[in-house]
Amino acid sequence: MSDNAHPAPSANSQSFPFKAETRQLLDILIHSLYTEREIFLRELISNASDALTRIDFEILTNREVLDPDAQLAIRIIPDEKENTLTISDSGVGMTAEELVEDLGTIAHSGARAFIDTAKQGDSKNLSDVIGQFGVGFYSAFMVAEWIRVISRSFQPDAQAASWFSSGADTFMVEPVEKSERGTTVILKLKSDATEFTQESRLKEIIRKHSDFIPFPIYLDDQEPQVNRQTALWRQQPSQVEQQEYHEFYKQLTLDFEPPLAYAHMLVDAPAQMYALLFVPASPERGPFSSRQDDGLKLYARKVLILEYCKDLTPAYLRFVQGVVDSEDLPLNISRESVQSTRMMAQLKKLVTSKILDTLADLARKDQTAYNQFWESYDRYLKQGVAIEQSNPEDLYPLLRFHTTAEPAHWSSLDDYLARMQPNQKHIYYILGDDEGSIQYSPHLDLVRRYDYEVLLLTDPFDPLLLVKLEKYKDYPLSNIASADLELPPAEGDESQSQADAVPGSDFATLIERFKAQLGDRVADVRATNRLADSPARLVDPEGAPNQEIQRLYLLLNKEFEAPKKVLELNPRHPILRHLTDLSENDPINLLVIDQIYEDALLIEGLHPNPASMIPRIQKLIESALT
Repeated sequence: MSDNAHPAPSANSQSFPFKAETRQLLDILIHSLYTEREIFLRELISNASDALTRIDFEILTNREVLDPDAQLAIRIIPDEKENTLTISDSGVGMTAEELVEDLGTIAHSGARAFIDTAKQGDSKNLSDVIGQFGVGFYSAFMVAEWIRVISRSFQPDAQAASWFSSGADTFMVEPVEKSERGTTVILKLKSDATEFTQESRLKEIIRKHSDFIPFPIYLDDQEPQVNRQTALWRQQPSQVEQQEYHEFYKQLTLDFEPPLAYAHMLVDAPAQMYALLFVPASPERGPFSSRQDDGLKLYARKVLILEYCKDLTPAYLRFVQGVVDSEDLPLNISRESVQSTRMMAQLKKLVTSKILDTLADLARKDQTAYNQFWESYDRYLKQGVAIEQSNPEDLYPLLRFHTTAEPAHWSSLDDYLARMQPNQKHIYYILGDDEGSIQYSPHLDLVRRYDYEVLLLTDPFDPLLLVKLEKYKDYPLSNIASADLELPPAEGDESQSQADAVPGSDFATLIERFKAQLGDRVADVRATNRLADSPARLVDPEGAPNQEIQRLYLLLNKEFEAPKKVLELNPRHPILRHLTDLSENDPINLLVIDQIYEDALLIEGLHPNPASMIPRIQKLIESALT
């Protein structure tokens, strides 16, 4: 009987019913659990690799092994004429009894049990787990009308046996002739699965899913092997050149621009894992990128489990590309669904820590490259500060800012601290919409007097950042636009202020003029000693949501009515001193009051229609020239 023929029952064949749970789960495995049919080949190759791993162990520990000198390899043979696909290995093989038990029952985990038993050194239990298949074997029914498995155990005296099923309620097992050790799986492909007899398609699947299987995979009788076999991430970093990392990244992503940074991880505890992680030069994926979603490629023992695993990094590090490979990863019933387990949490913690360390190292060693990173990925890290529940402080040293002292260069918070004045107790910041205009903000008047540096926060995401970033290294962050900002008195401040200021009674009259003209456009008008070069500023009234919360509402598109502002006036400013000399009925008086108010709106980014000021400005110019 040909291996490719539908086997007719022989006198020695026995029919067995699938166990109840197997029958119930078979439909789920075939129709529901797997999203891409091509992964059946990954599963069969993985099973073959497991069998080869086990025979490798047996050869080292057991002298009584059939064909001890046979090459440890996997061979895939497509037959377009017969519409079949054959996957053969020279692994441990199975007896008839093992075929019945292992291919008639779902829920065995041969690889996991084998590793555990091998670690324990229990030779009796070790023999019990050799040759077991995993659940993924049944995924082959997605593409196969029937499956035939022919196997010869590594035990020299064992009889070869055949297992056959069409996916119905029963399967058949019978003795056959097979001289060489190992297992051959023959699939009679469905009429809509002929693509899996095409060599080019098979090579594509192998290189995508099984490129780093530790044994050679041959296609038909061709040489050389199809898979790369050696996983770069499992090599010692000292043995890998930078060019190799860049080449791997290029193959992984089809991004021809080198990554800004990369990290190579080899970890033994608390989990055995290997990883290669890359920070792309740009968060934008190119039109030809092979990575069309966020997430790292997840391998278990060099077998691809998930193409896009989003559970290995927090959301704010989703831009990182690369691979993670673990020896200890517990799997769900399908390799497409990784369990949310303590092990996955440990892997995520290790990967996250490594990424942050890599970015910190980049910042120390190459400020230009880190600045490029920051300009591309700043909003990711700001989001991270806002949403990180455990240790948002780990992200603080990675933040960068423009400041009043260094408006054209990026500064870290540590850079800011190094430049602080001796008596300075706070880190000061100002929120705005544009770095060019924010430097003219009247809120800066007071801190300039003390030569205090101020962080310029003009990105829409900056209010999100301030949700958590309340202090850095025991220095609180303070908004200089706050009406209750406390600053130490400057020498000579009080006497100078009194000498230059409009007399109290005159200024009280001026304030009433402002209130009468502005009406309900403002919550209040009052004098302030917080201004030097500016005539006025707008601040929030007491009890109003702070500026950060107001901007956060806008960022999140929440319905929010901004509170009316308080207009604070500078009694020492020349414009206001001259304004007190004008008659209350002078038309210029009202024009100036409106212009002062709308100037303050404009600098705060609150003016609804700046162009509407043009006629008034023209009238003021005309008045000044006549």
